[in-house]
Amino acid sequence: MMDFSKFSDDSFDVKDWVNAAFRAQRDSPGNKDAHAATLVMKLQLFIQEVNNSLEEISQQALTNLPRVIRETEAVRQEAIFLKEQMMMVKEDIRKVEENTAHSMKVLVELDAIKSRIQSMSVALEEADNWTKLSADVEEVFQSQDVHAISSQLVKMQKSLKMLSDTADYEDRCSHLEGLKNRLEAVVSPQLVAAFNSHNLESAQMYVRIFSDIERLQNLQSYYFKCHKATLLQSWQDIVNIDPNQSLQDTLPKLYDQLLSTWQSEVQWCNQVFSEPVNVTATLVIQVLYSLEPSLPACIQAALEDTPSQLNTLISLRQITMRFAKSIEASLEKTSGTYNEDVITQLVRTIHSPYLPYLLQYSTLQEQHLNDQLRTVHLETEQQEVIDCVRLMGQSVSKLYSIANSAVEQCMAFTSGCGVCGLQKALTAYFTVYTSEFIRVLQALRVKCNIDEVKVSSGEIKEDWTLFQHALRILQTCGDLLLHQRDFQDQLCVAVLEHTEALQDSSSQEKPSRFQHYNYLSVDSPTEYDLLMGTVTGLREGLVEDLLCDVTEAVQKLNEHAHKFAFDIVFCQLQQQLANVHSMEIWGSDAAGGEVLPSFSLSPMEYITKIGQYLMTLPQQLEPFHHQDNPALEAALQAGKLPFQDKNETHEVDHVADFWLGSIARGTMLTYLEAILKIPKMTDYGRKQLAADIDYVCNVLDALGVPANKDLKGVAALLQASSTEFDDVSKDCPPKVVNIVKAMRMV
Repeated sequence: MMDFSKFSDDSFDVKDWVNAAFRAQRDSPGNKDAHAATLVMKLQLFIQEVNNSLEEISQQALTNLPRVIRETEAVRQEAIFLKEQMMMVKEDIRKVEENTAHSMKVLVELDAIKSRIQSMSVALEEADNWTKLSADVEEVFQSQDVHAISSQLVKMQKSLKMLSDTADYEDRCSHLEGLKNRLEAVVSPQLVAAFNSHNLESAQMYVRIFSDIERLQNLQSYYFKCHKATLLQSWQDIVNIDPNQSLQDTLPKLYDQLLSTWQSEVQWCNQVFSEPVNVTATLVIQVLYSLEPSLPACIQAALEDTPSQLNTLISLRQITMRFAKSIEASLEKTSGTYNEDVITQLVRTIHSPYLPYLLQYSTLQEQHLNDQLRTVHLETEQQEVIDCVRLMGQSVSKLYSIANSAVEQCMAFTSGCGVCGLQKALTAYFTVYTSEFIRVLQALRVKCNIDEVKVSSGEIKEDWTLFQHALRILQTCGDLLLHQRDFQDQLCVAVLEHTEALQDSSSQEKPSRFQHYNYLSVDSPTEYDLLMGTVTGLREGLVEDLLCDVTEAVQKLNEHAHKFAFDIVFCQLQQQLANVHSMEIWGSDAAGGEVLPSFSLSPMEYITKIGQYLMTLPQQLEPFHHQDNPALEAALQAGKLPFQDKNETHEVDHVADFWLGSIARGTMLTYLEAILKIPKMTDYGRKQLAADIDYVCNVLDALGVPANKDLKGVAALLQASSTEFDDVSKDCPPKVVNIVKAMRMV
């Protein structure tokens, strides 16, 4: 059997079909020609069959075509007839509307008149009912039956609602309110007694009565007065029992009393009122606002008697936060709904005594930090160098211990809302410290006579003790840099952790506002926006340093310390070079008037002292190579030296060479400036100066420091003869050439 179904496939391939047909012949694989002939014959028969089928189908289609045309025409005629019928119906509807419009208008007016008549009838009935009820109300009041009185007032209240359009409606309202007041006066003693004794049955009865006469708020006012008086008297007893006790002692007692009242009253009110949480929360709010003496006054008095206002405030607020947390826990266990606005007001009332201080947190924190900073000493009265250096080193750990405490104080007192104020306070705190550090450095410079360049013709002092002290100061600066980096990282982590609740406004855990009261969003929206911008910048990596001004100040301090250490070494060289320009030898002739060859001249004493001093530097800088001191390494990596080569980088492994290079460059530049001040010189003088320059260049070459190009140029100009001068001067700066030319009077 041949499979002809594949001819209808979209992906039909002739070659594949033929190959498949030949593969199917397995019995006689050698007789392919016969199989091909058979296959062709079958295909021809299949084609003939398909052609016959097509002819038959075409003939049927031609036969049915007239009938399809007739049926299509019939459908079209029916559609035209339906359209005409629809037009006729539409016209009939229009005529009906035109003919009956007036009648419908009359019917509408009659219906309106009927409604007004019915309303008037009801109003007249209610007016008659009001009159009867008003006439009987006095008799009902005389019966002293509370239920009957309330029932009578409810009926009058219902009648009055139907008489809202009458002329004497206001008078009737006033009359009804007066009757309600009389009922309150009648039941108030029993009502107060029921609330004071927690008589559940009586309280429930009065709640129903007052709800029916629409005076439930008045009943709640009686409830508040009863319990508020008890709680206020309890606060008076707590305060007066011992006038000398601190607020830290009395405040927990008040909160314990309020918490106990909250827990008991919520359970009782749950059986009396429809919204027990709202009622109990309102009671606590009224009590907190009515305390005498008030909590703000007590806090102010407590702050007047304490050396540390911020610590006292934190201690008091922690007591309040524990109370808020207990209220939150109780609220979570309470079933039923409550008004969000009432809970928000409760939260605000609990935290409101601290609001003025929270808004002034930055000032309070800065004052506290300044007080703590006075305990960090950087110098002694005698101002001895070794004591100052020791105090500087000891100050770093104290400095950042105080700063870390400030971060903890901020989070404990403001729950993260005071981050911007903390930034300001810490910036001011570190600014005062760095300024004082720099002042002490300046005082040490004066004490060590670093800035006084005196002419010295004696030996260079080989006492390197002061330089070792300077290295310890550099180590202190490195310690500051390391502490600052760690502190900055810890500050960022603390800020993100404690401000997470402030940002997560979509959280459904509403009671969390008891613990994370966001006072900024209401009382200081500008600072709140600033805080959110800072936190968002931290989260997204746009802000990396919350104390960038402090980081810059510490870096500046490190640069001052570098200059101090550098000048200690360099001042000795400056003193040796201070009188070079005024030496008489430059204008003198050789002894005996003979012209000596250049190689016979020896360097002068001043330059040999400088050379020897420079040769001792590697030994003094050796600690840079061998000390395992992360703080010193951090200071040296971040520091900048005078006469620093802009193209040179100072890695820790080569910092000694870096220092040596800066000192050598400073020496060469200072020497060059001194040389260029020489007014004139003889041939002997210029040869002597050239010998001196060659000597110092050789010393620098031995130290691995390339000589200054201008200095070598001066030596070349000094050594050149009058005829060679112009050729040599081509490689030298014009300014140097002109000065040397004037010296030599070429």
